[in-house]
Amino acid sequence: MLSTKLVVGNWKMHGRLSDNAALLAAIAAGLPPGDAVRVGVCVPFPYLAQAQAVLAATPIQWGAQDVSAHLQGAYTGEVSASMAAEFGATFALIGHSERRTCHAECDDAVAAKTLRALDAGLTPVVCVGETDAQREAGLTEAVVGAQLRAVLAALSAEQVARIVVAYEPVWAIGSGKSASVAQAQQVHAFLRSVLAETSAAAAGVALLYGGSVNPDNAAELFGAADIDGGLIGGASLKAADFLAVCAAACA
Repeated sequence: MLSTKLVVGNWKMHGRLSDNAALLAAIAAGLPPGDAVRVGVCVPFPYLAQAQAVLAATPIQWGAQDVSAHLQGAYTGEVSASMAAEFGATFALIGHSERRTCHAECDDAVAAKTLRALDAGLTPVVCVGETDAQREAGLTEAVVGAQLRAVLAALSAEQVARIVVAYEPVWAIGSGKSASVAQAQQVHAFLRSVLAETSAAAAGVALLYGGSVNPDNAAELFGAADIDGGLIGGASLKAADFLAVCAAACA
């Protein structure tokens, strides 16, 4: 368990300029004092400039929800990691289950995007997770292990030490269901063991849990031995809920 928790909000495809301004200002104003929790928000690409303008003077960091596997070129609709970095982004979500499902992103693409993010100076938040059917079939460790190892195989030991890993069971995302603390801890401990296969430095990689984290379950989840924080979806869109989750990370 890391001494400083990391809580990252994922707005997904939500937001309007006026609503964003109010939300970001409220989060900045209500953030728990001290350095017991590190906080970030990953916003849609059009709002990176707004996040930079509103948050630059605050402890809150911001990031993108995806980056291209390409440096530049004739890739209409793509956004490169270096473009996100120009707006002061710290994080980039890589391989979120909605990207894997809706855009057919394979493990090789996730690995390539992780490398692009690292090369641009971003911190990749590499997402792994299993479906309900895979869990019922007893394949959780096989699935998340393969997803993580595909990324680790493309990285040097130094690069591995600069990533964040988020376990987000697909069956829990946006469903209102959350993995039990025991279920989440078991998978996080397994992921920690996979990371340890690469180098001693990988032991310091933050492991986040994502999947219907809210003010009611955050403290218990964050108290588990191998859960270093959370990747927060719906609760990150309401200042009071997100701040409560951040406060739970300080407990």
